[in-house]
Amino acid sequence: MNHQIDAFFNALIEHGASDLHLIESQPPKFRLHGDIQPLREEPLTHAEMEVLLSQICGEDRWKHFLESGDLDFAYEMSEAARFRCNFYKQVHGYGAVFRLIPTRIATIEELNVPLVIKRFAHLTGGLVLVTGPTGSGKSTTLAALIDYINSSMHRHIVTIEEPIEFVHRNKMSVITQREVPDDARTFAEGLRSSLREDADVVLVGEMRDLETISLALTAAETGMLVFGTLHTNNSRKTVDRMIDVFPSSQQPQVRTMLASSLKGIVAQLLLKKADGKGRVAVNEILIASNAVSAIIREGAPEKLQDVLVSGRAIGMQFMDDAIMEKLKARVVNGTEAYMKAIDKQRFEQFLPPPAHP
Repeated sequence: MNHQIDAFFNALIEHGASDLHLIESQPPKFRLHGDIQPLREEPLTHAEMEVLLSQICGEDRWKHFLESGDLDFAYEMSEAARFRCNFYKQVHGYGAVFRLIPTRIATIEELNVPLVIKRFAHLTGGLVLVTGPTGSGKSTTLAALIDYINSSMHRHIVTIEEPIEFVHRNKMSVITQREVPDDARTFAEGLRSSLREDADVVLVGEMRDLETISLALTAAETGMLVFGTLHTNNSRKTVDRMIDVFPSSQQPQVRTMLASSLKGIVAQLLLKKADGKGRVAVNEILIASNAVSAIIREGAPEKLQDVLVSGRAIGMQFMDDAIMEKLKARVVNGTEAYMKAIDKQRFEQFLPPPAHP
């Protein structure tokens, strides 16, 4: 069944763009290589937005959106095109953002992320966090890891997502995918249920609150392999976020739990390529060790940088070192490297000279 919005989606695919933005009283726009560009000049009217949005979400979801002002779900236009949809209300009326989800799951090799992350798939328990800002490719990297497990091991994998983005077919493993709030009311509820579902591997789409993080730590301690995501840019900020969610009275206990259950952190950023043709992923990789556990227990995450730098031989990688490699290979320019780096001073020398008036 064709919907009016499909014309916009087809234009998005033809341009090779990643996101479609529809905002009432503004022209429709798409994101191409990190920049937002208009699709046409005429602004979207209220009547047009109502038709475009209501056609693809069904009566119940549309009613929920009208009542709450927010809606997240996935829409499959065809076997070759699936979209993550977010509807919202804004000062001029309706708004929506659509992210194109590839229907074919890329492999870890195809993503060009460090192959050492395959080690995390072979763990029989513990917590692995994939982090980065919105739109940095966390879901894509996690989908590749889950597909690697699915293709090479006999496991029961449970995913809890809002919404389900990549659809996995059973291969060697059995995969159960649950969507919040349709199949489980919350991430925490879905995670709690997984403890009773004979799951070997659990993917938690977003670890945004104390209850979900607490349950993830408990599940990891009981021998389940838990993959989770956070919107943090590097290992130090990730450890801080995991602990700062809890009241100060609980933080010493949480540090002890995290020190024993954390097996790795994969932080991911996307940098604009110097030639303007797309973006490239850079990763920080933290692999759990006795030193990492001790640092977390003593509450000194600033020491993680030394461990990341000294752990190169076992596959660790510090974010600024990964950015420097891309800069030296001329994949990215000095301005982009400086903007994304943790230690700005290290990259100041690569900035272009200021323009004189």
